Amino acid sequence: MWYKRVMTRRDLLRTALSLPLLGAANAATNGGLEPILRASHWLGDRPDAARLRGRVVVLDVFTFECINCVRVTPNLKALYRTYSRSDLEIVAVHTPEVPSYQGRFAYLAREARVAALPWPIAIDNGCAIWNAYGISAWPTQLIFDRAGRLQTRIAGDGRDDEVDEGVRRVLRNRAPL
Repeated sequence: MWYKRVMTRRDLLRTALSLPLLGAANAATNGGLEPILRASHWLGDRPDAARLRGRVVVLDVFTFECINCVRVTPNLKALYRTYSRSDLEIVAVHTPEVPSYQGRFAYLAREARVAALPWPIAIDNGCAIWNAYGISAWPTQLIFDRAGRLQTRIAGDGRDDEVDEGVRRVLRNRAPL
């Protein structure tokens, strides 16, 4: 299920630095779309608060070369085709595993074209979004309700049924904002 490789000292340090401090990961514990709305670099149209308001949002945190990330993409595309016209928005966050080249705009633009992702992609080279949401693995999907509150967190691949059910459950809840 998880991408396996030998961790270097840099990997260990990056992992340790990405773990949320107690009480510091407000977005991870309290929900909220604010960290994604603060992203400054995007591939595709940058979503704003008005575009996301009242919609269920799936935040897909990934990196292009991660095989586990590649495995979840077809299911996310199917969800997008099924629900995006009504009230689902998918927003991707590319947090590079190897910043030396995976953070370069030309690389990201080429990979986004090859993957044919129809949703906007935030470029998270500094791991600000990764840290704000307390992410610890690629891929991770965060499902937010219509009020922008985090409802479900799913890490790893092979969990398409959980992602689908999480989206359907939140879509069914038509509670006022």
